[in-house]
Amino acid sequence: MAQFEFKLPDIGEGVVEGEIVKWLVKPGDEIAEDQPLVEVMTDKATVTIPSPRRGKVIRTVGNEGEIAKVHQTLVVLEVAESGKAAAEAVISIPPATAQAAPSLPPQHAGQPAPLQAVHAPQPQPGSNGDQRRVLATPVTRRMAREMGVDLASLHGSGPQGRVMKADVLAHAEFRAHAPLVKAPSPVPAPAQRPETLAHDEVRPIRGLRKSIARSMVQSHTYVVPFTFVEECDTKRLSAMRDRINADLAKRGEAKLSYLPFISRALVRGFDRYPELNAVMDEEKQSLVVKKDVNLGFGAATEQGLTVFVVKDVRHQSIRAIGAEIDRLAKAAREQKLQLHELQGSTFTITSLGRDGGLLATPVVKHPEVGILGVHRIQQIPVVENGQVVIGERMNLSCSFDHRVIDGHIGAAFLYEVIRALEAPEAMLVD
Repeated sequence: MAQFEFKLPDIGEGVVEGEIVKWLVKPGDEIAEDQPLVEVMTDKATVTIPSPRRGKVIRTVGNEGEIAKVHQTLVVLEVAESGKAAAEAVISIPPATAQAAPSLPPQHAGQPAPLQAVHAPQPQPGSNGDQRRVLATPVTRRMAREMGVDLASLHGSGPQGRVMKADVLAHAEFRAHAPLVKAPSPVPAPAQRPETLAHDEVRPIRGLRKSIARSMVQSHTYVVPFTFVEECDTKRLSAMRDRINADLAKRGEAKLSYLPFISRALVRGFDRYPELNAVMDEEKQSLVVKKDVNLGFGAATEQGLTVFVVKDVRHQSIRAIGAEIDRLAKAAREQKLQLHELQGSTFTITSLGRDGGLLATPVVKHPEVGILGVHRIQQIPVVENGQVVIGERMNLSCSFDHRVIDGHIGAAFLYEVIRALEAPEAMLVD
């Protein structure tokens, strides 16, 4: 019998590490070739990794919730074949039948990168300092260099003591205000862990929820947001949609929601203000204006919020857009989205449907520069020609990255979208 070390394979798409979400085997299990071993969540999606060999599990490496790097040993198997005592497994993962996960930006735009150990400076003679390894991503180290922060002086708040961008920012903020504080400590004290009582329920932040949290922190770190809210008269849009759906029902075809009409209205807005259909390149400090319109749609699933992407909206009809939204929403609920269906968005729409409320402050999905929040349609009293009549209105909340989108541009863009929705017949002609 020989031992076989199965290592986390290169999943592709620039993925360099992943979180161990769930072990599907345990030491002592007899497993078959291609039997699922473990679920690993990357910044793109969750993939189930199969075993390339038949054998017995000797040990698994890493706990659920921990980070594993590509080419790191995951499972040690006892296999019935001769050869090296520690063979390496090299397999390819097919385009994943992936669980839904928010699409994150490329590494140059701030994606968590593989941990790289950097050594603290050697202590000078006579000093009490010690040499220790500091875990941090390249983005965090670059931020620390630019802000003049010594990583070795920080206590990392991330896994295995990883120094996070938030730690660097907190230290820089503390240092900036140090003269106003009496007898400051050289290093800010780490946040006190909340007390856990016996009857408290502890829910580990793992899997999709952890990926969502990471995406939100990234957006908070980079984006300077502002939100503009305005109402839209939907009476003509609703009437036209009702006529179309009645005709589709007669043919036994699926009805249309409001989202494909809103998608086409956004294209009209991008035609007038193309800088809204763009992503930020943080490394080059440049705005990349996209020609293709790829819209992300937030969908609620049992695992958490998922953002799937409808590609090339500009060149699709309203019916085609509606069919693609329905298909991807169904795949999201069933955890069957493919990697390419989670990537490449240039602008995002989020909607809670009937629970949409009056207004919100949607979080811009970095590196995008805008997001549209769609709220419920309701009948309200309005004044028309000096008379109070029953009107139909929908509020739209649009958040923008104020670093590159000025307030008047954001407002003008939303008004362009509203004009398209209030004269919907023109969208059918387009």
